[in-house]
Amino acid sequence: MLKVDPFDPAPDVIHRAADVIRAGGLVAFPTETVYGLGANGLDAGAVARIFEAKGRPATNPVILHVYDGSRVLNVAANWPATADALAARFWPGPLTFVVPKAPPVPTVATAGGPTVAVRCPNHPVARALIRAAGVPIAAPSANRSTELSPTRAEHVLKSLNGRIDMLLDGGPCSGGIESTVVDVTGEIPRVLRPGLISVPMLEEVCGRVEIGAKDGGVSRSPGQMAKHYSPRTPVVLCRSNDEALALGTEFSRREWSWGWLSFGEVTEEAAVVPMPADPESYAAQLYRELHTFDEVDIDRILVTLPPDTPEWAAVRDRLTRAAAPG
Repeated sequence: MLKVDPFDPAPDVIHRAADVIRAGGLVAFPTETVYGLGANGLDAGAVARIFEAKGRPATNPVILHVYDGSRVLNVAANWPATADALAARFWPGPLTFVVPKAPPVPTVATAGGPTVAVRCPNHPVARALIRAAGVPIAAPSANRSTELSPTRAEHVLKSLNGRIDMLLDGGPCSGGIESTVVDVTGEIPRVLRPGLISVPMLEEVCGRVEIGAKDGGVSRSPGQMAKHYSPRTPVVLCRSNDEALALGTEFSRREWSWGWLSFGEVTEEAAVVPMPADPESYAAQLYRELHTFDEVDIDRILVTLPPDTPEWAAVRDRLTRAAAPG
């Protein structure tokens, strides 16, 4: 594990990490969303090592990260006008496009499908590493499959210590949850995974946007499994703080320990972590709090769901998958 300044990463550290990438190794590094587990995205063997380290199913594609928009044709067979317009607004940043894949992209990165997910991240460490490596970097979240995504270096170590070659510790990630994924291969853009870029933000640029993956066929985006982003401790979703408090009282009677992510005011004392009232701040804090609850060995985590609105879609998606039965 190497410490790195998140705003001005030392070139010698970045070049050491880039050497590992070019040699077919695995490097965990911070992005503005979560920590990614990176490998040479054009090396099938290196990408396969990501799947092995994570225990990731072969049906779950990974995102290829590029330095800037001029590099997308290294991985994309073509670049639709919709992608161009959205990238002009949101790149570099937490927005991933699904586009037709170019021949050099190995099928292991795309779950055997004809499309590839591609993103240009907006984090100085990630950008420096991609540029120094000189190749697109395949990088899903740096954790075991279905587990909580890491927003700090210690989360990566907890999940992947001994399974990867290098970890760049650039401190906490600011965004806290994964990128929005948009399929732009059709006439109307389709959001396959909600993220930090909301549907209303996309519609300001490109008009109508469809939501949800189509049934059947090869998965085009990560984040589609029912059980995902999950702490080891079972998560119970509640419609209101009153419902959460009633459940917590019942758990206490059973002598179960519990923690609670509340939304809005709580009038009684309990094991409560109050969550922010705006989606961006909530997302930035979510995984950190769930990791903390996992570390104190409790029986249940109660979560009061935030509003069912487009701005909260990404947070609700992560919570719903975290609470799904294993």
